[in-house]
Amino acid sequence: MVLLGTLINALLIIVGTIIGRLLKNIPENMKQTVMYAIGLAVTVIGLQMGFESGQFLIVIISLVLGAVIGEWIDLDLQLNRFGQWLESKVGKNKKGENISIAQGFVSATLIFVIGSMAIIGSLDSGLRNDHDLLIVKGLIDGFTSIILATTLGIGVLLSAVPVILYQGTIALFATQISRLIPEEALALFIREMTATGGIMIVAIGLNMIGLTKIRVANLLPGILVVAIVVTIAYQFHLVPLPSK
Repeated sequence: MVLLGTLINALLIIVGTIIGRLLKNIPENMKQTVMYAIGLAVTVIGLQMGFESGQFLIVIISLVLGAVIGEWIDLDLQLNRFGQWLESKVGKNKKGENISIAQGFVSATLIFVIGSMAIIGSLDSGLRNDHDLLIVKGLIDGFTSIILATTLGIGVLLSAVPVILYQGTIALFATQISRLIPEEALALFIREMTATGGIMIVAIGLNMIGLTKIRVANLLPGILVVAIVVTIAYQFHLVPLPSK
């Protein structure tokens, strides 16, 4: 079953979120300190991913153009409206919980979707029916969702949907992707997409700590811009390609 690894990954996120919500009733001071700890850890993870870039100019261009597109369509506002609609359906956050569903959704989605494991694991599932990498990723995501859900709320659970759509699409079309996209171009995209997403994850961490109020959702189009810039750079040989 091609989608087995993806479905297990999503299920572990859901289970982790449920466990995290069961652990939410901790003292407010402890919850705040935990939030800061998670924010610091997320910031470090983002920095590590950001330093993977071999062509930081691609990252800068992607972030800037992505921000322009995101602010133009105001993706942050649209997601928050969606979150408010969900909150009206599932009930408002309890007293003391000031994290919106949209914030939990966006933060968790970026953390779970960005990175090489999602792409390589999905390709392994589609090409070789090998789900080991996605199952390992699912275990990591599940544990992470436990921690995130204690502070970011039920919105973390919703990140299972884009995980299924993103990884499932790659797995289903893995054969076509391997035929149409040269290995060097795919490696370049994974590296620069990981770095670009890593900067966004840094922004999430800084927001969680309370140092910034960056509208991270409005940076999300930058991921699509990475694909366009990498395609142009590969076609016209503008950058050295990663070694195989």
